[in-house]
Amino acid sequence: MPTTPAEPAAPRAPLALPPPGTALPPGRISRWRAAVRGTGPMAAVVGLAVLLVLGAGEWATQSELDNQWDNLRRSGEVQALALRGVATRYSYLPFTAAQQPLIAELLHNPGAQPLRSAANAYLQTINANAGSDTLYVMNTDGLTVASSNWDTPTSFVNQNYGNRPYFRDALQGQPGRFYGVGKTTGEPGLFASAPVVENGRVIGVVAVKVWMQPIVDTWAQLRDPVFVTDERGIIFLGSVLPWLYQTTRPLPEQDVQQVQFDEQYGARWTPQPVPWKTLQRDGQPGTEILVPGTGKRYLALEERLPDLGWTLTLTADSKAIALARQQAWALASLASGLLVLGALYWQLRERRLQENRQARIELEQRVQERTHALQQAQAFRQSMEDSLLVGMRARDLEGRIVYVNAAMCDMVGYSADELIGCLPPYPYWHPDDLDRHWNDSDTALAGKAAPQGNENRLRHRNGSDVYTMFYTARLIDGNGQHIGWMSSVVDITAQKRAEEQQQQREAQLQRVQRVITVGEMASTLAHELNQPLAALVNYAAAARSLAAQGKTELLNDSLTALSSQALRAADIVGRIRRWVRQHPEAREPCDLNAAVDQSLGLLLRAEARRHGVAVRLDLAHGPLRVNADRVLLEQVVLNLGLNALQAMQAMRADGTPTEAHELLLRTTADTRFACLEVLDRGPGLPPEIAERLFEPFFTTRSDGLGLGLNICRSIVESMGGELLARNRDGGGAVFEIRLPRIFLPPP
Repeated sequence: MPTTPAEPAAPRAPLALPPPGTALPPGRISRWRAAVRGTGPMAAVVGLAVLLVLGAGEWATQSELDNQWDNLRRSGEVQALALRGVATRYSYLPFTAAQQPLIAELLHNPGAQPLRSAANAYLQTINANAGSDTLYVMNTDGLTVASSNWDTPTSFVNQNYGNRPYFRDALQGQPGRFYGVGKTTGEPGLFASAPVVENGRVIGVVAVKVWMQPIVDTWAQLRDPVFVTDERGIIFLGSVLPWLYQTTRPLPEQDVQQVQFDEQYGARWTPQPVPWKTLQRDGQPGTEILVPGTGKRYLALEERLPDLGWTLTLTADSKAIALARQQAWALASLASGLLVLGALYWQLRERRLQENRQARIELEQRVQERTHALQQAQAFRQSMEDSLLVGMRARDLEGRIVYVNAAMCDMVGYSADELIGCLPPYPYWHPDDLDRHWNDSDTALAGKAAPQGNENRLRHRNGSDVYTMFYTARLIDGNGQHIGWMSSVVDITAQKRAEEQQQQREAQLQRVQRVITVGEMASTLAHELNQPLAALVNYAAAARSLAAQGKTELLNDSLTALSSQALRAADIVGRIRRWVRQHPEAREPCDLNAAVDQSLGLLLRAEARRHGVAVRLDLAHGPLRVNADRVLLEQVVLNLGLNALQAMQAMRADGTPTEAHELLLRTTADTRFACLEVLDRGPGLPPEIAERLFEPFFTTRSDGLGLGLNICRSIVESMGGELLARNRDGGGAVFEIRLPRIFLPPP
């Protein structure tokens, strides 16, 4: 391939090449040829080839190095987020347990065996529900008085942890966090603590131990080492076991004595330096680790976690950089060889045609220069496109694909030959989102694509889902004409997976918060027990009267009814507790009409008479069988009926005639659902109330907590149904329970 030397700056100056694609004026051609003859064209070409090889190697080295640093930076952000999630996941447990009155009572009376047994059982239950390793309580001397592992061979009970920093921090009234090897089990873990405060004085400490092995197991699957150091530079967590508890920098004697006193990394720990050397790279965001004896070199990037006092270090094998440099040298050598051969051909041709083809040579030289520049530009563009992680897709004005890069092909699993020429629908469109794909495509072809991009779910050729963001802009040719649309496609699948994991962590947090609010729900659920308790009082009074009159048969009936109501109250408490703890409720086939009758007999009919409200039933013929928890279903019906009576009672002051008040219970059914409607003639549901009706803690009553309707809807939804509310024609409100209907086989 011919080369393009440039005009020298002085008669004997080194030969310099013009920029690629630059054409020399015709008047300078003869002077340029003279310079070539004087300095030796082959020497210049060989020098250029050497510079090309060296420059290509340096460029490839720097490019791969930048790519490695960028990958480490992104991976560091993800791993730091995961590490923080594990480290802070159970920090609420010590504080929550410290608020339990039983713990304070035990710390005042540590020798009381009933208190100790109750505290052990409480800690064991909380620890099992949360999924932590061990939850335990210490007195002010650091002696463990109760623990969730009290019944195991490695029980913490009667073990003293007074020398641990997390205990000292909590004793000062501050929450503590500490990672170390367990004194009792010898197993490492993260310890978090909180003080037990009574009347402004710390009377004890509650601590939890968290096992962090799952995140280490995740790191062990990575190709390159990952490790975490504490504030003293000691590796305490990582994927390379021989490096654990070794120091990355010299420790002052005071730090060594403190670690040994705390027994942080075992009773026999002594400082040992890591088996590698650290090299600092100028102008680089990280360092390089050299492991003697193995020949391995790693790029190392630190991600500091100041809130935890730790430093996360991620590494990448630097042999990929050397491989990229060698490949660049090989390609550049091949190109240089072609360049030298082209120069030889051009020199021979120049010698033969110099006398009689001067004009033609000048023209050919210009063409060759331009061709070389275009080839260089094309090669540079192709290299740039192949190195992109972002997919590129070009379409003409009709939507036909005219270009895709390698990243786009990798993203969808189809080759460029399979995609180029395709019109919508494209083979990678997700079959479940075709309407959305058509809409986005038509919008983009109309020039109305959103500048912030569109999120789309694609279907990879192997059947997996790929989540992407499309950004579309006009495609303009060299004449400034609009010829189509260029889209950049970013793969956000990893981001979507991270969001799903975050949602799972949030769901777990909501579960804990739900358990915490059980105490607040107890006051609201109390009125659920008021009905059977009121019936108990009535039956007891009747039994007393019948006993005085000597009516034995009626007395037995009253006592039987009294016992039934007592069992019912116990059943309500047990089922509500199972529902709050997310245990499976006792669902069984039951009759919706029978649930309505039972709710009327509990207290609803008596309350209606007391409020002066008529109760009317409109029940469907025959049983309406649903798969539900009978007691909870009856409680929902009873709650809705009482709410309706209270709503109508609030209208008595406005002068509305008593005859206008009516409570109607109506059941209907279709082929799928059995429905119960509770209709009243109360004030109805204004829009601002209807929107927030089922929100927790929203209420219009001064003495209410706003949890009743929220709990009713949760109970109905747990049975596979739904609870709806709307205004009633002619005034009032309608609450409708819809449950899936079941059909029992004939006997």
